[in-house]
Amino acid sequence: MARKQSMVSKETKRTARKKKSASKAKAKKAGPVSSVLRLIRNDNGLAAFADAINGRHEQTAHKMAELTNGTNNLVEFASGHLYFGLHKTEDGWVLREWAPNATDIFVVGDFNGWKETSRYAMKRVRGSNGNWEIKIRNKSFRHGSLYKFIVHWDGGQGERIPAWATRVVQDPDTHIFCAQVWDTEPYQWKTEKFRPTTNPLLIYECHIGMAQDKEGIGTYAEFRDNVLPRIAADGYNCIQIMAIQEHPYYGSFGYHVSSFFAPSSRFGSPDDLKSLVDTAHSMGLAVIMDIVHSHAVKNEVEGLANFAGDPCQYFHGGARREHPAWDSLCFDYGKNEVLHFLLSNCKYWLEEFRFDGFRFDGVTSMLYYSHGLGECFTCYADYYNGHEDGDAITYLTLANELVHAVNKNAITIAEEVSGMPGLALPFKDGGYSFNYRLAMNIPDYWIRIIKELRDEDWKPSSIMWELTNRRKDEKTISYAESHDQALVGDKTIIFRLVDSDMYWHFKKGDENSIVNRGIALHKMIRLATLGTINGGYLNFMGNEFGHPEWVDFPREGNGWSYKYARRQWNLVDNKELCFNYLGDFDAAMLKIPKKHRSFEKQNVVEIWHNDGDQVFAFRRGDLLFFFNFSPCNSYTDYGFMVEQGAYEYILNTDNPDFGGNGFNDDKLIHYTVYDQRLARDNKGWLKLYLPTRTACVLHKIKE
Repeated sequence: MARKQSMVSKETKRTARKKKSASKAKAKKAGPVSSVLRLIRNDNGLAAFADAINGRHEQTAHKMAELTNGTNNLVEFASGHLYFGLHKTEDGWVLREWAPNATDIFVVGDFNGWKETSRYAMKRVRGSNGNWEIKIRNKSFRHGSLYKFIVHWDGGQGERIPAWATRVVQDPDTHIFCAQVWDTEPYQWKTEKFRPTTNPLLIYECHIGMAQDKEGIGTYAEFRDNVLPRIAADGYNCIQIMAIQEHPYYGSFGYHVSSFFAPSSRFGSPDDLKSLVDTAHSMGLAVIMDIVHSHAVKNEVEGLANFAGDPCQYFHGGARREHPAWDSLCFDYGKNEVLHFLLSNCKYWLEEFRFDGFRFDGVTSMLYYSHGLGECFTCYADYYNGHEDGDAITYLTLANELVHAVNKNAITIAEEVSGMPGLALPFKDGGYSFNYRLAMNIPDYWIRIIKELRDEDWKPSSIMWELTNRRKDEKTISYAESHDQALVGDKTIIFRLVDSDMYWHFKKGDENSIVNRGIALHKMIRLATLGTINGGYLNFMGNEFGHPEWVDFPREGNGWSYKYARRQWNLVDNKELCFNYLGDFDAAMLKIPKKHRSFEKQNVVEIWHNDGDQVFAFRRGDLLFFFNFSPCNSYTDYGFMVEQGAYEYILNTDNPDFGGNGFNDDKLIHYTVYDQRLARDNKGWLKLYLPTRTACVLHKIKE
């Protein structure tokens, strides 16, 4: 590639050569499609769109070859962070930046009174496409020193934070952001080798700042010490952390990123973050990061919006520059320098902080020129009609290939709502190489029926369809609700079910009918969602115990209050409150897939459904799930045709320990009733008492 020299320095190449032998093994062959891709073979409906699918595959293969000069070694290519940014040398520091439109760049900081001086003027790197460099003596830069750029261009100038800065801090009084020199002893990792548990993946989605009881911003250290033990004890095996990349506005939930290589300093130091990841690994918890490569903040002083007087240095021009719904800027994935920046960003977080993968935010927005806005996606033609961004698709595929080359056990999840075929299939099969896609239809469905339907109109056939409506060859992450449903302007499931009665009748012994209904359905909704997974399950922090109210970050509209930007753990810890019921149920529920290995790989086989009774049941291996959603009818000796044998309870939502009535004896062993007509198929009648608004899970006892 003609421009590769401008992006990757000789120094970077020397660093990468040391790992060349290992990287060669990870490099993947890429080339034209020589046979029918598995994506097409497995779905006859896609045959009509083979040209489009093959075209995208070939575009990615060609781009990979172009970027790597034919080696297909993305690990070596994605090393921009080893060249750009601030790096310590034997006699000082070297600072580099890509700014092709700049005419002059000065480094200013607390070491020179924030004044432009010739001594701290950067120089263009000869033969490069806009790279700048300066060597600085130790006397100027010390640990904690603050600095930024003053960038000049034809017709203007402006203060800028280096795009590749790995440490950015905000002054508590002026609120001004600056890059900061971070020069501590290398962090000593205690857990050297870690492999995520993915059978199944049980994700606890969390936000560091709002993870404490206090009205204020929590820290990495507080999360490590106070919250990680809770997550591990509950039975989750993975945390998904939001808002890690530095963002100017705290209330953006971390989705308007300004400094892509800098972990947010409002939560603590880089070493604090490393300690959090290290400790999580020691507890058996994988740590994946919510990475935002779908868009960037519009701020010019703090971000990339107009870095050197060129608003299109990193972003599209014209109508495609601004996202119409997010008040942000859209990356131009057709630029090799942008690909270099973003791919290097992926590698940086994996290697520097040892994250176990990423949840890629806003994938639907990236896939389509329309950002998916106003699109219905009702047929396959909607995915191959020319409205798709081929450059973005190429980037996403390359990013996934890179991530799995750096760490073969890494986890990648796509936040994608359109249902693009192949998203979670390997590249070699015609896919985009994500490990999972979020089942975003499921929370939408639960909220819709809670809002729009009477309890009497909830239909088991509809519930089963929504919970299992997915591509069989692609793994998904199922969830009843995430942070999206917890934000101000929306409502969590428990708040929709119970509303203000949560404040007056959530003390044990004082529950009213509204609270009893809410607790019952909250458990059933979660059990049905978990019971039908085909990859993993996700819960947002606090929702497992029915955290009250919404999430609302400090802003002008609420008097800059932190009252709703926290998690009230004291509620679930209080044994006198009903939150304790829901928290205990969540922990008990998670034991099912953990105890029964490869639970998520077992087929979901429907045993029965009756929309009139509002009863349905399904089987997964030796586990049987039974649900009675009827708000008024309990059923005695309700019969199900199952494999002959004896069955024991392993979970019952009606158990008094979980806020139920205890109408069933969970210690009873249930035996199938012989029926000559069924015996030839080794089946019999399992007859159960199904109280109203209850669910249970039974396990076949091995003879």
